Amino acid sequence: MKTQFEEARAGVITDAVRAAAEAEHVDPETAARDIAEGVAVLTLNPAHTKCRPTIVGRRYSTKVNANIGRSTGSSDLCGEMEKLRCVIEAGADFVMDLSVGEGIDAIREEMIARSPLPLGTVPIYEAFWRAQGDISKLTAEGLVEAIAHQAEQGVDFMTIHAGLLRSHLEISAKRKMGIVSRGGSLIAEWMAKNNCENPFYSRWDDILQICHEHDVTVSLGDGLRPGCLADASDEAQFAELDELGKLVLRCREAGVQVMVEGPGHVPYDQIQMNIERQIERCHGAPFYVLGPVVTDVAAGYDHIASAIGGTAAAFHGAALLCYVTPAEHLGLPTLEDVREGIVAHRIAAHAADVAKGLEWVRQRDNDMSDARAQFDWDRQFSLALDGEKAREKYESMKDDSSDDDYCSMCGKEFCAIRTTQRLKDELAKQS
Repeated sequence: MKTQFEEARAGVITDAVRAAAEAEHVDPETAARDIAEGVAVLTLNPAHTKCRPTIVGRRYSTKVNANIGRSTGSSDLCGEMEKLRCVIEAGADFVMDLSVGEGIDAIREEMIARSPLPLGTVPIYEAFWRAQGDISKLTAEGLVEAIAHQAEQGVDFMTIHAGLLRSHLEISAKRKMGIVSRGGSLIAEWMAKNNCENPFYSRWDDILQICHEHDVTVSLGDGLRPGCLADASDEAQFAELDELGKLVLRCREAGVQVMVEGPGHVPYDQIQMNIERQIERCHGAPFYVLGPVVTDVAAGYDHIASAIGGTAAAFHGAALLCYVTPAEHLGLPTLEDVREGIVAHRIAAHAADVAKGLEWVRQRDNDMSDARAQFDWDRQFSLALDGEKAREKYESMKDDSSDDDYCSMCGKEFCAIRTTQRLKDELAKQS
């Protein structure tokens, strides 16, 4: 079987590419060319039969990923299915199952069966759980087996921390926050205890063979992403980034689609440099960023701090935003946290796409302006990125009047739009 990458390189335009291109208002030939060049990916494991073809790349609308999944002490299958429903309804483009603990295989299987969104995982979580949570029992073979099992189930993309090498451990230890990536910290501890190179890196050819067989997109994990502003853009982060660039080329040589994950906590003024450096070092592979979170002191509001950074990152070339919720750094997100995180990052993505000049995206803003000028409330709610909340807010603040040609912000007498309508009528009389 040929992967989407190989089909595109052979000049074949698949049905999946056509569907994804139509959703992006581009011609299929352009989409296929971008996939062939590796500057876009179409994450679609054939075993995930319900999956909606979705393209990720700088030319296209910025996508939003939502992370869900149980922890060892919280949630279960029913709880995670509720989160999945929330993710879909809130408008995310991708979803990742980061479950750890009991029953994770069943959770992932059910997500694949139910989700029309491309599904991603971090296979080291399952491998570590199979090793009874004991790093000394984790083996390279166990890691590869977890990847193979999840690929067979239908996982569309996988975060694999293959660029974090033994030589990076000493420099990462100098950081204020050290290693904040869950998967990155596990692989770092494994290397230190076994005095061996990263097994993902050592077994990379075997991993690529599995990913090729199932057309799984590799998402090269940033195990050394900065977890605070003080660690941003440091030696450890960029040492790993250079290795990720080399792995991008090995993926392409093997006919496997690849994107690259990025920071993390980054001061606003360093975002452009970080994005441009990734594009250069990683040969144009799509960039999948966590935020970036632009301040360390927004606890409870980290979805806002992340959305601020996400708009800047997407404008400068990031293609996929991983959401952050209000619960970031505090605990496992609730359903409401998930919804708020998705909407915040959809706003960030939309704002970036408007700034990038995507006319079909901007049309939604123009339509909203028309609806507001006409006091067409139903149309406004349908166009809003969270129309349900907008409607609830409007109705809860509406006064007792049955009139709907104003809102309670200014009241009928001081409504600027009503005044403007009278002004236009007066000018029309005079003309």
